[in-house]
Amino acid sequence: MVRFGVAGVGVRGVEHAQLIFDGKVPGAEVTAVCDTDPGKLEAFRAKHPGIATYENTTAMIAGGGIDAVLIATPHYDHPAIAMEAFAAGLHVMNEKPAGVYTQQVRAMDEAYHKTGKARGLVYGIMYNQRTNPIFRKMRDMVQGGALGALKRTSWLITDWYRPQAYYDSGGWRATWKGEGGGVLINQCPHNLDLWQWICGMPQRVHAFTHMGKWHDIEVEDDVTAYVEYENGATGIFITSTADCPGNNRFEVLGDKGKLVFEHDKLTHYKLATPEREFNRVNREMFAHPAFESTQIDCPGEYPQHEGVLRDFVRAIKKEGELVARGEEGIHGLMISNAMHLSGWLGKTVELPLDEDLFLAELKKQGGA
Repeated sequence: MVRFGVAGVGVRGVEHAQLIFDGKVPGAEVTAVCDTDPGKLEAFRAKHPGIATYENTTAMIAGGGIDAVLIATPHYDHPAIAMEAFAAGLHVMNEKPAGVYTQQVRAMDEAYHKTGKARGLVYGIMYNQRTNPIFRKMRDMVQGGALGALKRTSWLITDWYRPQAYYDSGGWRATWKGEGGGVLINQCPHNLDLWQWICGMPQRVHAFTHMGKWHDIEVEDDVTAYVEYENGATGIFITSTADCPGNNRFEVLGDKGKLVFEHDKLTHYKLATPEREFNRVNREMFAHPAFESTQIDCPGEYPQHEGVLRDFVRAIKKEGELVARGEEGIHGLMISNAMHLSGWLGKTVELPLDEDLFLAELKKQGGA
């Protein structure tokens, strides 16, 4: 059995632990938990009296009896806990986001390669939306060339509605010091990860990040961003926690057609002739390439968090592969950091990100 120590028994940590208690993660058991909040620990002990409880991760690791640490603490703590676990010879499953700023995440990744990988430790990140058969199909088609050369991407992801009561439920929420950001760092890490996982990383970002536009908070709750890719393709990313009803529409356009994800369906618009080829040979003023649209069948289960944990355990036992390697967490975070930095500076930001500049600006906001 792989023995888990859960760091953080708030909402997400308890949900992950319950999946294991319910037997949905074969070969796993929870043997210890920790939290700096005595009330949360007491509530956990009352429901699970046989599990060892500790006031912090250091004590939990020193207590022994665990093989892996499942990190479900506030965002800033993720890298430090992971590095402590690597040093102790423990596997790590990190909740999203990987951290708040890429500099600390890069240090975490380097620590893994220095002290963990050579020892056979497994390091994953909780990108459960990668288990969605639709997004896996989109990646296969885009990366496999079904759309041809990328021309445009667009993700309107505004169904993250949160009322003021949500932000008032915890003092750490929606603060630079507590969360390190708003909708980009809390709600959108999955979308930003999927965007780059499917379409690749952009080269430059220009974003408008509106701080507390719709809520009484200090961080962003409304973002519109424009990106450019290496081949000249462009993209937009729009998100908010105040739109109701919101939308979730993801389009990827290429030379050979486009994919549209909306309402949990995937539609493929396939051109009879690639657009660039058609444009070269066509002589009719208002003609356009013929196309056909097809709703793509995407069979398979969507196991979400339990699927990520199942594969994590299988990877530890050398029986399978991770849904997402821990090192992949830096990519979507870099886009998020670039959007924040662009918004603060009011100008386009080039990738790779100037990590020192970002950290300096984050500190000006009251973070880090």
